[in-house]
Amino acid sequence: MTVNAQTLTPSATAALPEELLEPRSVEETGLNMGFLVDLVLKTIYFAGEITAQEISESVCLPFVGVVDTILEYLKREELVGITGSTGLGERSFRYAISQKGIQRAREALERSQYVGPAPVTLDAYRKVMLRQSPNQYRVGPEDVKRALSHLVVHPKLIDQLGPAVNSGRSLFLYGPPGNGKSTIASAIAKMMKGDIYVPYAIAIGTSVIKVFDKVNHKPVEEQPKRETTSSLRARRADRRWVKIKRPSVVVGGELTLETLDLIYDPVSKTYEAPFQMKANGGVFMIDDFGRQQVRPQDLLNRWIVPLESRVDFLTLQTGMKIEIPFQVLIVFSTNLDPKELVDEAFLRRIRHKIEIGNPTERQFFEIFRRVCLARGIEFKPQAVIYLIKTYYRKQNRELRSVHPRDIVDQIVDIATYRGIKPALTKELIDRACAAYFVDF
Repeated sequence: MTVNAQTLTPSATAALPEELLEPRSVEETGLNMGFLVDLVLKTIYFAGEITAQEISESVCLPFVGVVDTILEYLKREELVGITGSTGLGERSFRYAISQKGIQRAREALERSQYVGPAPVTLDAYRKVMLRQSPNQYRVGPEDVKRALSHLVVHPKLIDQLGPAVNSGRSLFLYGPPGNGKSTIASAIAKMMKGDIYVPYAIAIGTSVIKVFDKVNHKPVEEQPKRETTSSLRARRADRRWVKIKRPSVVVGGELTLETLDLIYDPVSKTYEAPFQMKANGGVFMIDDFGRQQVRPQDLLNRWIVPLESRVDFLTLQTGMKIEIPFQVLIVFSTNLDPKELVDEAFLRRIRHKIEIGNPTERQFFEIFRRVCLARGIEFKPQAVIYLIKTYYRKQNRELRSVHPRDIVDQIVDIATYRGIKPALTKELIDRACAAYFVDF
């Protein structure tokens, strides 16, 4: 696995803690020499032939002081050999595994099939995450307005969301379905300032926990800067860490208590970090709360300790428990009545409770206007008035924020099928509503 390195300028690396700076020796990696030897040997084993520089890029460790030391050991033990060179210098030497090395690599693969960036230590992970709390930077009204600018919301919601985000702890969103609770929760991560660092993986003895997740973690692309004499001498950032935007992890009905602990893969013999660990430094949203297979009370009891102590405990296959920081804004979102889901004692532990209600008719009009603009359809206020009178007031139906999008999409589908231009006509509105609403 090849990982692109990010070289930081002296001013940038000077602001980084020691845990995020590139190690200068095997000892500074925090990892056992035997672990690193196995990792490099497995890398060569799968590659067939590979240069020293490519090994350095694959394991995300510097060649000088670390990879060169490991390769010297592998050559001395006759586990690998040099087959040629692609240029000048030791970095360009090509390595291939020996028969003796193949045996050692297979033994290592029986213990763990992890190959890729070298892990960081659990202690380094704890220290870095504690510095990256989501409430590290204060959110103001303009930050909330900017994050919600694509939505039509009541001004009161802006005043409620800001303090909830600043708390960096817990939030309960409740109200009827279709009014944007999930969208609002996703926007919360955009309100949080500052990017964070997460490791590709964490090592606990010989066990490896994979943390970086391409689905939930969005790397920050940094602009390349002109190198100077001082920058060439600067200590680089540790490539075992990835700079990402604050994460927003969303789970729904598939959530179980088992998925909130370390997930062991018996084939690769590695662990996958649970959802809340991947959300560290950002937002963890439990959507459709109350509709999981596990009882709501059991699920909520799982969070009592993390919410109060800001630490979480995970369990390895051996039964060993590890403590990790719980630097997460946890958001519960539900369409059900919170009082029917949990007792008052737990609701007290949730810092902020916000109801996301139905839109007013004025807000409904504005949402409809924005949807039409996005779909390239002429907005006709009289058509929306007809829609509201016929299909809401007469039917005693509640307005929902999601209805304008869905009804316009229905109109587009019908018009496309008939080979006509989509428009807000009475006929197309009637056909769209007949297909969309269910009236018993």
